[in-house]
Amino acid sequence: MLRKVFPDHWSFMMGEIALYAFVVLVLTGVYLTFFFDPSQAETVYSGDYRALDGVTMSRAYRSVLRISFDVRAGLVMRQMHHWAALVFVAAIVVHLARVFFTGAFRRPREINWMVGVTLLLLAIFNGFAGYSLLDDQLSGTGLRIAYSVALSVPLIGTWIVSLLFGGEFPGPDLIERLFVLHILIVPVVIGILIAVHLAILVRQKHTQFAGPGRREGNVVGERMWPTYAIKALALFFITAAVLAALGGLAQINPVWLYGPFDPAEVSSYSQPDWYMGWLEGALRLMPAWEVRALGYEIPNSFLPGALLPGLTFLLLYGWPYLEARGTGDHDEHHLLDRPRDRPVRTALGVATITFYLLLFLAGGSDLLATTFEVSLDRLTWAFRVLVVIAPAGIGYLAWRICGDLTADRRPARGGSAQDDGSLSPWVSTRGGGGTA
Repeated sequence: MLRKVFPDHWSFMMGEIALYAFVVLVLTGVYLTFFFDPSQAETVYSGDYRALDGVTMSRAYRSVLRISFDVRAGLVMRQMHHWAALVFVAAIVVHLARVFFTGAFRRPREINWMVGVTLLLLAIFNGFAGYSLLDDQLSGTGLRIAYSVALSVPLIGTWIVSLLFGGEFPGPDLIERLFVLHILIVPVVIGILIAVHLAILVRQKHTQFAGPGRREGNVVGERMWPTYAIKALALFFITAAVLAALGGLAQINPVWLYGPFDPAEVSSYSQPDWYMGWLEGALRLMPAWEVRALGYEIPNSFLPGALLPGLTFLLLYGWPYLEARGTGDHDEHHLLDRPRDRPVRTALGVATITFYLLLFLAGGSDLLATTFEVSLDRLTWAFRVLVVIAPAGIGYLAWRICGDLTADRRPARGGSAQDDGSLSPWVSTRGGGGTA
């Protein structure tokens, strides 16, 4: 194990940053658990934050105020925890994008790709559960949306809300159930999947970019001990230091400004964390349509709130097999692709990122409208048009750019597919018959 070789490339560090952010999440989360009270029982606040003196609130929200103002280092730990959650999801997304664009998901790594997708899904869910525990105005608004989306699922919607909420919104047991999920069940599953992910990585040959001396049958890089281990340890301390600096210097989620949750008050500045922004945007852009099929009425929020994320992760899970079927390539691959050499995959990836980025921006349409003094209705319609045409246009542009970047490597005019080694439209050919 100490002699195992790891290739040296900066893009491989994204997965490590996610791992180290998770470690910071666990450490800060353990600290916060000692002071958080997961109870929806009402109480009257009396503490250091005078603006809320005498206000009726839940014990959960009161404990968050106590952590922020009364517990030594409580605010730093709470903000470190929140920043670590944002970085954790962001690093997983960037790592997943790197794996996708370089083809690192191909045989024999399909299972590890699916483990990574599951980690992303669990990270998003646990992040949402975490900031929903606080019972402030922002988290309550998000939970009300989640309740409506869950209730919109045909046939099983009522069972889902009964399981999670324990009854009509807001539900008598919601905070307690989210607390158990957030601090125990989901983190344990994430930890197990990370261990499985790393075990598969160690067991299999590590992928690497093509270069001098690098072949499908070898790995060129640094040994685990001492070089790679010391670099990895240094990256952990850098990650922890940056998160600590953010926790101490960059304010995030100032719940004392939002106040306790009141269903009758919803601020236009109620925005979710970035990883939920695309779902917020999808809900905002969905026209006022409701479909009736097979004797059931499909509520408006089902399509953007439940069907879209369901299809998103279903396609992510199945992508290695879809590409293998589309290209007819079922061989093992240990050398990575350059994105420009796989124009179809790159174009699809760029189009997908464009689609979800537009949904993310649409999630803040009210803020954009007030900031730039434009009509919210016109902005909504502009986003509705853009999410349809922009991904296709930008994806086509990416496909053309990939073709131009590899134009000098194509065979001379008159060469046949057999001459240049081309397998399919997915692969750009290189002179001499090789494919990247």
